[in-house]
Amino acid sequence: MTDPTEHGSTPASPGYGPRNFPPSHLTPPDGAAATIGVSTSQVEAVTEGGARKGRILAWALWDWGSAAFNAVVTTFVFTVYLTSESFGPSGTVEAQLGWALAIAGLLIAVLAPITGQRSDTSGRRKFWLAVNTYIVVAITVAMFFVLPAPEYLMLGLFLVAAGNVFFEFAGVNYNAMLVQVSTPRSIGKVSGFGWGMGYVGGIVLLLIVYFGFIQPEVGLFGVTGDEGLAVRVSMLVSAIWFGVFALPVLLAVPEYRNPAAVEREKIGFFASYARLGRDIKRLWKEQRNTVWFLLASAVFRDGLAGVFTFGGVLAASVFGFSAGEVIIFAIAANVVAGISTIAVGVLDDRLGAKPVIMAALIGLVVSGLVVFFLHDGGQIVFWTAGLALCLFVGPAQSASRTFLARLIPAGREGEVFGLYATTGRAVSFLAPTAFALFVTIGGAPYFGILGIILVIALGLALLIPVKAKKAVAAE
Repeated sequence: MTDPTEHGSTPASPGYGPRNFPPSHLTPPDGAAATIGVSTSQVEAVTEGGARKGRILAWALWDWGSAAFNAVVTTFVFTVYLTSESFGPSGTVEAQLGWALAIAGLLIAVLAPITGQRSDTSGRRKFWLAVNTYIVVAITVAMFFVLPAPEYLMLGLFLVAAGNVFFEFAGVNYNAMLVQVSTPRSIGKVSGFGWGMGYVGGIVLLLIVYFGFIQPEVGLFGVTGDEGLAVRVSMLVSAIWFGVFALPVLLAVPEYRNPAAVEREKIGFFASYARLGRDIKRLWKEQRNTVWFLLASAVFRDGLAGVFTFGGVLAASVFGFSAGEVIIFAIAANVVAGISTIAVGVLDDRLGAKPVIMAALIGLVVSGLVVFFLHDGGQIVFWTAGLALCLFVGPAQSASRTFLARLIPAGREGEVFGLYATTGRAVSFLAPTAFALFVTIGGAPYFGILGIILVIALGLALLIPVKAKKAVAAE
């Protein structure tokens, strides 16, 4: 078994107790525990174990709730609505969406590591998770006011871009909390559970949106499709969904407190950039493998984001899916992705994250090429190859998060996951730009598939030389 310190474990401390569970066995019974023949340490272990299970569920419910933005806003409902002919000609609006998301990526690249670093040093990781989450909720509410007309396109694009920025900031703090609710031996399973909960939450919410508002001529509360009302009301439902399911992690998981051994002086916002530069320089000298992984994952994660962002758009514009059919496909896609992600989380702990990521990326490239070359085959092609894509996306995302979490120095989770977001967003122009460029050159939306595949393949090539730590043996 490898040294736990190689995977980010630290000596027991108030901020890191959960990462060293179970505690060392102390056999002498005492007090009340002795009256029933159970040692104090066993009582404490059971209590701590029960507390952690509750915290894992509370933490994963944020992923469940975030499906409101990932599945409904970004992938299958609002962006499909925004790229419909009501807002402009096909090909043009898809390209504009790509450019808007590229600009959002640039902002995230500049700001994400600083927000993560400052949440570490301030001991307010959970506070900033709350702030950024509810800004996303407010932005989702504002999408209700985007009417189906060309003059509302810029408002819609602005809201999608801004939502992506603050959602990524929230994700930095949420990902950093993974080590607070897991152990080195269970981190892959816990991460996979969180991603899986996100997909299951997407299924439930998409069913509510589809049968409650999109599919019926007259939906709940008398909502119809006139003036895009069914989609706009779905944004209100999504905002409520995210807002409610974000509460458990804020209530159940204790606020992060930096251990005294790794506390850092609080500095101003602009001084944080100087510190960031020094930290990156030190990370390059001491943990060069981590830097290479950040670069490789930046590229392939941008390709994964492209699959989600443009999947619904391609289903509608290339394969003729109606808005309702896109949602039905989304439900099936989330079932497939959820099951595969939860199942593969166990393999992550046993085999390590890199084999999982490599296999998933290869599967994505093959499935994407099938979609491109057989696009004239109709909806059956997208149903089969599209679901195959979903089979691989979740495991790649979850394993990428655990690969990095095992390498992060104690007390710097927010900062390094900020770098994780930044490196991803520093190249986040790749998938949107490649998509927009291939659509422009090819003259048809389906050429954008090649752009996304190219980005994923490049990330796969960069990952090959990255050295992986051995997985910690399962308990």
